[in-house]
Amino acid sequence: MDTKILARIDLNLLVALQVLIEEQSVTRAAERLYITQPAMSKTLQRLRELFDDPLFIRSGRGLIPTPRTMELSAQLPAILSGVSELVVQGKFDPLAYDGEMRIMTAEFIAVQVIPTLTRRMIAEAPFMSLTLTSEAGGEARALEDGNLDFAIEIARPYGSEFHVTPLGSFTPAVWMRADHPLAKKEKLNLREMLEYPFIQYYLLLSGEVSASVESRFDRELAKHGLKRKKTLVTTQLMTAMDALWQTDCLMMATMHDLKIEGETYGIVRKPYPEELDFDNTVPVVLVQHARTIKSPVHQWVKEQIIGIVQDIKEKAKLAARSR
Repeated sequence: MDTKILARIDLNLLVALQVLIEEQSVTRAAERLYITQPAMSKTLQRLRELFDDPLFIRSGRGLIPTPRTMELSAQLPAILSGVSELVVQGKFDPLAYDGEMRIMTAEFIAVQVIPTLTRRMIAEAPFMSLTLTSEAGGEARALEDGNLDFAIEIARPYGSEFHVTPLGSFTPAVWMRADHPLAKKEKLNLREMLEYPFIQYYLLLSGEVSASVESRFDRELAKHGLKRKKTLVTTQLMTAMDALWQTDCLMMATMHDLKIEGETYGIVRKPYPEELDFDNTVPVVLVQHARTIKSPVHQWVKEQIIGIVQDIKEKAKLAARSR
């Protein structure tokens, strides 16, 4: 690519040349371009200098194109069309899109959203690939660098370069197996709870996976001078569920999500003990970088995620009414 030559070219000159080729008249070309005839004549002169060719010869029948003009007439439409497509973004066609979308979210959310998203992709965007990770930490940089397209996580402060869409909120709850000694109790007592071991599943936490890492629940316990026994700490949801089903462990999760898993494992959900002054909602958001906000494919994926979450909410409302 010779940048010196390209720097000399005014795109408007190529547009004017195409109109001249089509009209073969300076007057009619001027009318189509909404400029005066003298201005069109000056444009033709500039074109002649640019291509070092007369381009058109005047005759009684108007302008006669030179051989060089005939060569250009075969190339110009494709060139101008390519420039137009480059500048004007065409309508996104999911059926034709062949690319990858990368999403970071906790497995707890993924099992509710991603299977439906995958099903829709197969039907509506069959060539799209979805890469899913639950590894939190550094997602802001990954979104900025393009290594991630979206993150679904607990709301927190974000810089102005990020766009945040609220998805809803989780209500914290205590999980246990259906025949757990506390399962029949209507209200849980904090000290009675702490007599049992706990599974700490990294629901929407980030950072080091360790029993020494404090969760929101641990920090709330510390305010009361209390501490819990963590028997299992894991990022693996199915492992946590199996362990919960086979032991008297308790697990801090959410009240109204993962219905299928709850039914499969016979899980009972209980509200947090009243002794805890705990925020009863955990807001979850969809985060993307400003660089993708105008991208049609990102907009399509975003709409799918929001729609799926909305469907989950509606089904939860209907289920609550039917009880």
